[in-house]
Amino acid sequence: MDSDADLAIAVVAAGAEVVAARYGTALERLDKGAGDFSTNADVEAEAAMLAVLRRARPSDAVLGEESGRTGAASDERTWLIDPLCGTHNYAARTPVVAVNAALASSGAYLAAAVADPFALELFWTDGRAAFVRAADGDTPLVPSAISRLVDLNLDPPFSNAPTFRAATLAADDRFNSRFRPRVVSTSLALAWVATGQRAAYVTDGDVRASVHFAAGLALCESTGCVVTDLRADDWRATGDGLLAAADAETHAELSALIRAQFERARD
Repeated sequence: MDSDADLAIAVVAAGAEVVAARYGTALERLDKGAGDFSTNADVEAEAAMLAVLRRARPSDAVLGEESGRTGAASDERTWLIDPLCGTHNYAARTPVVAVNAALASSGAYLAAAVADPFALELFWTDGRAAFVRAADGDTPLVPSAISRLVDLNLDPPFSNAPTFRAATLAADDRFNSRFRPRVVSTSLALAWVATGQRAAYVTDGDVRASVHFAAGLALCESTGCVVTDLRADDWRATGDGLLAAADAETHAELSALIRAQFERARD
């Protein structure tokens, strides 16, 4: 394939096909420790994605959720592959998951795609603009905060606990006077900030070089969302969580609420 963006689309489409086909079947759970697990659907979807990728770009490095790192250890071109983000949802027959692929080079995203196997939506970016692909063509993504819905990642790690907790933000009266919390438990919610389905997304932990977040981050940045760490600094430099907002006003409001948590803990 000539285009990295076209390849990202093909990669997530291959994974989404497996995820959709396996949904509702008897799944083998593969323990990862600390309460986490994958399934045979994760493994098979990643294998399908890697097959597409290796045929088209055999010299590129790959970081896969299930298979780990393959290829040369380099920051030149590395694909970050997450075949099934939302495995707990999927195993519980809750069809809210994402299939992610992103190409990173020297800290920048050159291309990425996110597939929703059940809504039959596929979002993609060439690193400059982002689109949703449908049968009648591609439509540009336009972030919007109109929903006032903010997705909070309540899954560990909680790097800033007890100083900051997303659950505390959800209970804050000032938060609830302006926003409504949601917990989807998949990085699909990060992609929804780029699509206008969410006003913002908040997570603790280090999202750098993360197969879970790379594709959603690529979509958000290419659509002009405001993306920082929890302290409103460069998320690439600190690895201190993530605040992705549809616009500057929403980011400022949420940043003030998050900063208040840090300040209360310091006092």
